Amino acid sequence: MTREEKINLAHNTSTPPEVLAELARDEDWSVRCNVAQNTSTPPKVLAKLVRDEGWNVKIEVAHNTSTPPEALAELSRDRDNDVRWHVALNPSTPPEVLAELSRDGNSTVRRNVAYNPSTPLEVLLILMVDDDRGVREEAESNLRRRILRP
Repeated sequence: MTREEKINLAHNTSTPPEVLAELARDEDWSVRCNVAQNTSTPPKVLAKLVRDEGWNVKIEVAHNTSTPPEALAELSRDRDNDVRWHVALNPSTPPEVLAELSRDGNSTVRRNVAYNPSTPLEVLLILMVDDDRGVREEAESNLRRRILRP
C-alpha cells in the first residue's frame, strides 16, 4: 500500500477500527497523525498514541474531541507547550484538567483554557484577573458568549 493510500485510509471516518489500529503503528508519522485526527479512531488507539514519539501526533490526539479524558489528562502534563495548548482548546477536556491548565506557566495555554467553551465558570472568573492581558480578555469574551447565548 502506498503512503497516500495509507493516509487516505487513516483520514477516512469510515475506515474499520481494526485498520485504524494497524495504521496507528505505521512507521510514517503522517499516517499516524491522520489516525490521531480521525474522530472514528477507537479510544484505546488514541490512548496509545498519547505516548507517540512525534509531537505532531500527540498534538492531533490532544485536538481530537474523541480522545478519552484520561488520555487528555496525560497530555496536559506533556513538556511540549504546543501539546498542552491543544488540550486546553479541546472542548472534551475534563473540567479538572482545564482547572489545572489554567495555572500553566505558558500564557497561551491559559489563554486557550479561557477560550474553551467547557471551562468551568469559576475557572473563568480566576482567569479574568490573570497577569496576562490576552488571558483576561479571552476569559471575559467567553463569559460574554455564555451570557448572550440564546
